[in-house]
Amino acid sequence: MDTLVQQTINGLMLGSIYALIALGYTMVYGILRIINFAHGDVLMVGALSALSAIGMLQRHFPSLPPAAVLLLAALCAMAVCALTSMAIERLAYRRLRNAPRLAPLISGIGVSLLLQTLAMLIWSRNPLMFPQLLPMDPIALTRGGAEHAPAVITGTAIATLAVAVLVMAGLLLLVEHSRFGRAMRATAENPQVAGLMGINPNRIIVLTFALGGALAAVAGVMMASNYGNAGFSMGFLPGIKAFTAAVLGGIGNLRGAMLGGLLLGLFESLGTGYLGELTGGTFGSNYQDVFAFLVLIAVLVFRPSGLLGERVATRA
Repeated sequence: MDTLVQQTINGLMLGSIYALIALGYTMVYGILRIINFAHGDVLMVGALSALSAIGMLQRHFPSLPPAAVLLLAALCAMAVCALTSMAIERLAYRRLRNAPRLAPLISGIGVSLLLQTLAMLIWSRNPLMFPQLLPMDPIALTRGGAEHAPAVITGTAIATLAVAVLVMAGLLLLVEHSRFGRAMRATAENPQVAGLMGINPNRIIVLTFALGGALAAVAGVMMASNYGNAGFSMGFLPGIKAFTAAVLGGIGNLRGAMLGGLLLGLFESLGTGYLGELTGGTFGSNYQDVFAFLVLIAVLVFRPSGLLGERVATRA
C-alpha cells in the first residue's frame, strides 16, 4: 500500500507536467492540424529563463520571499515563452499552413534544434542547478512498515499539483466560457467562415501559440523546481512524452490532453515502481521511458483517435 500511494503521488505530479505540455500540442493541432515538435524546447527556454530571472531577483531584491521570487520568475518565463512561440508561428509555420503535412513537421524539428543550440550558447551546455525555493522537507502520508518506507510528499510537489489543477481549470473556463475561447473554436472549425464573422484567424492562431508557450513555461518551472536542475536538452523527452499524452487522450481535445497526461504519468510511475521492486530496484528506473512509448504504440494500434477522440471539426 505504501508503494501504491507513493507511486500514485509521483505519477500525478509527473502527469500534471505532461498534461500542461500536452495542452500546447493539442491547442495548436486543433486550430492548424499540425504538430509543433518545437514545443518541448519552449519548456526548456522557460525553465532557463526562470533560472536567469531568479538570479537577477536574488541579486537586486535579496529580501524577497523565496515563493515570491519563484512566482515573479515564472511570470517572466511565461512572457519569454509566449514571445518565443509567437516567433515560431510567424517564422516556421505561417507560410506552411497549406503545405504538405511533412513540411511543418520538418520545420518544427529544425526549430527544436535551433532552440537547443541557442540555449547552449546563452546558458552553456552543462546542466545548471535550479534553486529550491519551495519546501522540500518530506511530509509523511502513511506510517510505513518493516519492508517499506512511508509514502511522502514535498511542499514542491503539492505546489506543482495545485498549480497544474488551477491552470487547467482556468484554461477550460477560458476556452469554453469566454469570447476568445469562442473565437478559438470557430477558427478551429473553419477559419474562412470565422473570418467572415469578424474573427481574425491570424490573430487567434498567434494568441493560441502564445498561450501554449505560457503553459509550457509553467511546466518547465515546475519540472526544474522538482528535479533541481535545468539544461538545454531537458525539453526533448518530456515533449515527446507529452505528445504521447495528447495522442492518448485524443489530440485536439483539451480534456483528452489533461486525462492523457495524468494517465501517462501514472502508467510510468506505477510501472517503474513495481517493476523496480520485482527486479531489485534497477530495471524500473533504467527503463522508465519505455512505458510512454509502449502506451503510444498501444493507442495507435487499438484506438488511434484516443480515449476522448472526437470529430476534428468540434475540437478546440
